[in-house]
Amino acid sequence: MSSASSQNTSVDTLWYTRCPVPTPLGLAARQDWFKQEFQPDNITINTLQETRDPELLESHYDHKLPHSFRQGGNVPAIWARANGADTKVIGLNWVDEAQLILALPASGIKEPKDLKGKKIALPLNRISIDHQRASALRGIVVTLETAGLSTTDVELIDVEVPQSAPGFSWGNGTRVAYATELEALKSGKVDVIFTKGARGYEAAEANGLTIVYDVRHHPDPKVRANNGAPRPITVDGELLRQRPDLVARFLRRIVDAGDWAAAHESETVAYIAKESGSTDEYVRKAYGNDIHLHQGTDLNPEFIAALEGYKNFLLEWGFIKADFDVKAWIDPAPLAEVLRSLSQKAA
Repeated sequence: MSSASSQNTSVDTLWYTRCPVPTPLGLAARQDWFKQEFQPDNITINTLQETRDPELLESHYDHKLPHSFRQGGNVPAIWARANGADTKVIGLNWVDEAQLILALPASGIKEPKDLKGKKIALPLNRISIDHQRASALRGIVVTLETAGLSTTDVELIDVEVPQSAPGFSWGNGTRVAYATELEALKSGKVDVIFTKGARGYEAAEANGLTIVYDVRHHPDPKVRANNGAPRPITVDGELLRQRPDLVARFLRRIVDAGDWAAAHESETVAYIAKESGSTDEYVRKAYGNDIHLHQGTDLNPEFIAALEGYKNFLLEWGFIKADFDVKAWIDPAPLAEVLRSLSQKAA
């Protein structure tokens, strides 16, 4: 991958973006590993989290920015690829996160079968791709199916979420986590809401809500798959074709983050709390006490199958308009190069 021909294309800047959730890319970024890696090459490392340019920020969703990497929720990545974006998946990470169906204690809704005939909030965001809506709908559909129900047995209520100014709030932005949904629940507009992750778990406990179902406890990982699992690492295709050496080096630092996390439990939890705008306590509640052991990067066939299944869900429900081959979207070469170099180093 580091052939002389691949060195001919000059690159002076690399971009990355990630979501405010647990990702090995985020752990590497928090420790400045990318800047340390590429500083000797005079390659500038930029992140979308530090810009407010609307056109640049849109690449967090459409991934059209040259020389860029992304790791986070898979809905925008799938949507971009379905729209023809020239991207490749070079790694996957799987963290089972809390996916909560919540109700007020006074409602009497205690388990999925109690949802029949109820009003369930479905967030509506006026953005390019409504990943929050896709995530909530998946959680709702899976929960209903555990009780032999479907969306025809409930009333889905659109709850429009106010949009903040361009930029990334990193957990302490302009609105309280799930404020719109909580307001709809408390006002009686809806009977049930969906939240997820550390901030979703915190919202549930802070408001004394009943956890009707947590999708992460479903026995089938393909069913648990949602926007947050698996989280793909994507890179723009031109960079991968022209400078696979740089892609492998960037990916190597993400892989290193997984090894580092496994040996640094408390530090990893603290980093993730900062990433997600939550606390150590709720990181552990939402992602498990072994979260530090789940920051690895691979291309596990089961993860790929789950990604394919969730892509099909997004197509079925109209979040994407065109189908594509997930396996063809994945390029295993960069990760294979990283693992080869690590094996040589170990030897």
